[in-house]
Amino acid sequence: MNVLVVFDHPRRDSFCGALLDRFVTGLGAAGHSAEIADLRAEGFDPRLPEADEPAWEDDAKRYSDAVLAEQARILRNEAMAFIFPVWWWSFPAPTKSWIDRVWNNGWAYGASKLPHARALLIGSCSSSAAGFAKRGYDNAMQTQLVVGIMNYCGIADAELRLLHDVTDDSSRRSAHLEAAERLGREFARPAETARISR
Repeated sequence: MNVLVVFDHPRRDSFCGALLDRFVTGLGAAGHSAEIADLRAEGFDPRLPEADEPAWEDDAKRYSDAVLAEQARILRNEAMAFIFPVWWWSFPAPTKSWIDRVWNNGWAYGASKLPHARALLIGSCSSSAAGFAKRGYDNAMQTQLVVGIMNYCGIADAELRLLHDVTDDSSRRSAHLEAAERLGREFARPAETARISR
């Protein structure tokens, strides 16, 4: 399976970058091919110009060349994965802006939806699972990111995995790195409905 892995962190040498490396290693061990979209390193422009504003009355609108190139990259892959730090209980702004600008009306929703078999969202969290659950952040992210974006755009098999307490100690980080590699190896397995790692 060809998998587009969307990476969003200011530093490639961060813990998120290590998660990316281990996830891609797992994909390779399972016979999958990874194409990495490092949004920050590639300089993706997150601003939404008029040319890429959704045209609700025109499902066949032609968007900018930059957006068409991103759409082509998405479509040459059969599935997607996202690796990101959880900031304000969501994606960082570049990933959200990439979705705002590229997953447009008539292409990802509306007259046409994404054809992808699977999407996996791996979020790195500095706080605890108990803290997320106490305030309902885990359920809010599930609703917003999985139901509101992935499912809405046609990806029925979408899963959010939150890796908590990443700043605690090296043993916790090592366990998360092992989990990321395992998620890569097991990527093609159907996800359990609304499963969130705690």
